[in-house]
Amino acid sequence: MPTRILIADDDTTIRMLLRRLLEKQPDWQVCGEAGNGVEAIEKVEQLQPDVVVMDLGMPVMTGLQAAPKIVKAHPRLPMLLISVQEVSRQLAREARKAGYSGAVTKSSGTEVLKGIEALLRHETFFEADEASGATTQEYL
Repeated sequence: MPTRILIADDDTTIRMLLRRLLEKQPDWQVCGEAGNGVEAIEKVEQLQPDVVVMDLGMPVMTGLQAAPKIVKAHPRLPMLLISVQEVSRQLAREARKAGYSGAVTKSSGTEVLKGIEALLRHETFFEADEASGATTQEYL
């Protein structure tokens, strides 16, 4: 069974690029897409993904607003926050508090892949930690 990934981002071009990147990985499949946080919540219920990759800044409901609602219904579902902005320590803290297992800058496809791989190993992956040299391998 392939790892099923849900992508939530309001930019259709970003979703397309992420889909291409993720589906190049053996045994990974994008099972669905969402354009905002409300759609992401609905798609999680419908599609039961193994991982959620969700944008920080989306209309209707942001990634930080949607995550706690998803975590409440699916506490073991790993979620990776992606953002156009650099992942600062403050953003990493907010992401953790919202229920994310990792956060990366979406401009780096390599970091998105590393983040998902870490989440699949039941580790956390926050770019701010990686940049500082600190490692965060907590088990969920």
